[in-house]
Amino acid sequence: MPRLLVTPLSSLADALQSHAPSHLVSLLSPEHMIQTPESFPAAAHLRLGVNDIVDPAAGTAPPVRQHIDALLAFSRGWDGRAPMVIHCWAGISRSMASAFTILCDRLGPDREIEIARAIRQRAPHAQPNRLLVQHADDALGRGGRMIAALNSMGPHIVVEEGVTTAFPLVGL
Repeated sequence: MPRLLVTPLSSLADALQSHAPSHLVSLLSPEHMIQTPESFPAAAHLRLGVNDIVDPAAGTAPPVRQHIDALLAFSRGWDGRAPMVIHCWAGISRSMASAFTILCDRLGPDREIEIARAIRQRAPHAQPNRLLVQHADDALGRGGRMIAALNSMGPHIVVEEGVTTAFPLVGL
C-alpha cells in the first residue's frame, strides 16, 4: 500500500531496514545534514537544509518556497510502490509539514482539514512547521486552507521526539 513514513533521525536506520523505502527526504539544519545512507540510491534522497523556524527573521536557513518546490517535484516523481520515508531531527515539525504537503498534493484540494485531522489522530505529537505549510499552501494554490487546517488539529502532545508514523495515501 502506498504510504509515507515520518520518523525522527534517531529512528531512520530502523525505518530504512524495516520498511525498505524507495525514496527518502531529509530535512535537517544545513550544519547537521546527513549523507545519503550507504546502499540507498542518491537520486532517491532529497536533502533539504532547513532550520525548524517559523519566523524568517529568527535565524539562518528558514523554510523558503524553494524547499517546497523541491519537495513537490521530488514527491511527484515517486510512484508509491514502496514507502517514502521523511525525517527531520525529531519527527515532529519539518517532517510532519512535509508529509502534510505531500498528502494535500496527492489527495487533492478541499481535503486539507480531513488530512490534518488524520495526522493528529495518527501522530498526537505532530506540530507541522507553519512556515513550510504556508509556502506549501501558496505553491498548491490552497488560499489559506492548509493553514486553517493546521488550526483545526487542536493542541499537540509535547514530546522531545516523535515516533515513526505511517500515513497511507488511500483510506486516510
